[in-house]
Amino acid sequence: MEQASAPKIVSMENATRGWINGLIGVVIFSGSLPATRVAVLEFDPVFLTVARATLAGVLALCILLLFKEQRPARHQLLSLVIVAIGVVVGFPLLTALALQHVTSAHSIVFLGLLPLTTALFGVLRGGERPRPAFWLFSVLGSLTVVGYAISQGLNASATGDVLMLLAILVCGLGYAEGAKLSRTLGGWQVISWALVLSLPVMALLSLLLSPASFSSISPPAWLSLGYVSLFSMLIGFVFWYRGLAQGGIAAVGQLQLLQPFFGLALAATLLHENVSAGMLGVTVAVILCVVGARRFAR
Repeated sequence: MEQASAPKIVSMENATRGWINGLIGVVIFSGSLPATRVAVLEFDPVFLTVARATLAGVLALCILLLFKEQRPARHQLLSLVIVAIGVVVGFPLLTALALQHVTSAHSIVFLGLLPLTTALFGVLRGGERPRPAFWLFSVLGSLTVVGYAISQGLNASATGDVLMLLAILVCGLGYAEGAKLSRTLGGWQVISWALVLSLPVMALLSLLLSPASFSSISPPAWLSLGYVSLFSMLIGFVFWYRGLAQGGIAAVGQLQLLQPFFGLALAATLLHENVSAGMLGVTVAVILCVVGARRFAR
């Protein structure tokens, strides 16, 4: 089991490992929205949410049993519930609902808000205190994203944009809470126990909401379900929570500004969605903001 204290000053070696692990997590997460977009075209969004959590939960349970991991302490259960609400149920469900109204390319732009919400919850729940200049760069990146959405007149769908904003909020909470808990429970153990904690309810709902027939579901939809279940719900978090715990929630959280760039590339390549010059401009701007935020994170 990974054990770590919560020092106020992160060593350079730990910070480097944190950024490497965090970057791997971001690359994995970048495929989540395009894959969800493909899956939600053929799966009901609520069923998709509970099905991916069920599949990931079964795998997580097998891994925990295989390694004979000790159960979380009673005082850690509340944090695990928050993680489950944020990243096991909240973010997947809200994004799946949003992607019924907007394209994955449009929704990906909102991911530029994740570093700010993660940093805010890192202060509230993780006890971190970034320098004032950090907030300047973090807010600047977020305002760039919001400004772009407003400039589009929310023509895609006001409903879709509101759902994406709510998804970003609950996801930031789940990220920060999971990172704080990873310092004592371990990175992969946090997401695994959160999935197992959700498994009874998710499995029951999967049975109740299961469609009458799966014969019309295409291979791309099945592959997308597999991706969001295995990579987005489990493997990505193994690296992400470890990175946040090692390098600091606010600092490593800024790597999420790279996620729109990777996600837009996937949306254009795999889904043949239109990626406008405005989208690329926003992506470049928020990526530049990570440089300044990184420098003043501690």
